[in-house]
Amino acid sequence: MSDLNFDTLAVHEGLARGHGESIGTPIHAVAAFQFETLEEMADVFQGREEGYQYARIQNPTLAALEARLAALEVARAAVVTSTGQSATLLALIALARAGDHIVATNTLFGGSLGLLNVVLPGFGITATLCDNNPASLEAAIQPNTRAILVETVGNPALDVPDFDALVRIARAHNIALIVDNTWGAAGALCQPLALRADIVVESLTKWASGHGSVMGGAVLTRVGYIPNAPAFNDPDATGVSLNSRHGDQAFAVRARYLGLHQMGMTLSPHSAWQINQGLETLSLRMARESQTACDLAAWLETQPQIAWVSHTSRPDHPFFKAAQRYLRCQPSVLTFGVRGGQAGASSVLGNLKLILLAANLGDTRSLAAHPWTTTHGRLQEPAKLKAGVRPEMIRLTVGLEDFTDLKRDLEQALATVVLEARETVASR
Repeated sequence: MSDLNFDTLAVHEGLARGHGESIGTPIHAVAAFQFETLEEMADVFQGREEGYQYARIQNPTLAALEARLAALEVARAAVVTSTGQSATLLALIALARAGDHIVATNTLFGGSLGLLNVVLPGFGITATLCDNNPASLEAAIQPNTRAILVETVGNPALDVPDFDALVRIARAHNIALIVDNTWGAAGALCQPLALRADIVVESLTKWASGHGSVMGGAVLTRVGYIPNAPAFNDPDATGVSLNSRHGDQAFAVRARYLGLHQMGMTLSPHSAWQINQGLETLSLRMARESQTACDLAAWLETQPQIAWVSHTSRPDHPFFKAAQRYLRCQPSVLTFGVRGGQAGASSVLGNLKLILLAANLGDTRSLAAHPWTTTHGRLQEPAKLKAGVRPEMIRLTVGLEDFTDLKRDLEQALATVVLEARETVASR
């Protein structure tokens, strides 16, 4: 079905077709699957034949989701996991081992920074964090570097990588380009693999599911990607390497074995079903939320209580041209700074009546958060500033509400900043 357009793939890919088949993906809520003979069971368990053996490793409901995600992301293969965080960790440890090195941007999601700074060093894997520009990232590459890790859109710095330049750098150094495409909305906003990135990781909790009701993650690889790492090039006990045995499926095979078979990062079939449902309306939601975010960014720039607005739709944004080049539409998230610093941001957040205070993204409901004290709250102040996070910053992820209602809610919340300033002056 690869000749179909994105919107059509989102509702049809992964469905079984034929007499008596369901018109939606059924939930296979089982732990194990039957075999008829010892030989058949042995072939599947030892990887000589494809088939379902145990639900921790594979399940028909998850397989349907993986097929749909692979189609939407233009991927060779997909492996779904329990969360986006587990997907990022899985991709990194599938490539790197003790003594290896990762280069990454310093504007990554706070949880990803935690993996690089806290978790991976315990495995003997080090990381260098750099500004999001090709020269800085290339300069940090070492002989033991296995990958460059970037985000489609930095969270919450809203920086967009120069994909063309990073692909050239990754190929020149024979390392992987990994893109966290959570903000890329499963391909609706951006398709990094079509831009020749090697590996995509993403949280399906966000735009893919779209309703703030389920968690999930995914690791995907591009067509033709052959990993350059010892785990893939070294021969196994039979004298054959993973790359020789599986070609451009090698990374997905290792990721499934490590993440699901060995570490149990398994997505439940009920969650996979919910995410598949969400994908069917993804394009409609993304278009609506993107337009509203653009309208709100333009309006917020006119408000006296606002010190600055960051959204890639604004011509003065430092990544405006990159967004125009690489994104299929504008992100549905914007950030803005409230005059008065953290106290001003607190006043606005405390007086919102419609917009909810929550740290999720990609929900049908608009959500506001204060990254300085939440998503990046565990980082030291220099690291926060490097990540583009500031005390006065509010991150707003736009949902499906009417623009007028969102504007009215922000307007009344912003008015409290002015009132508090006047009251302070009057009390002196």
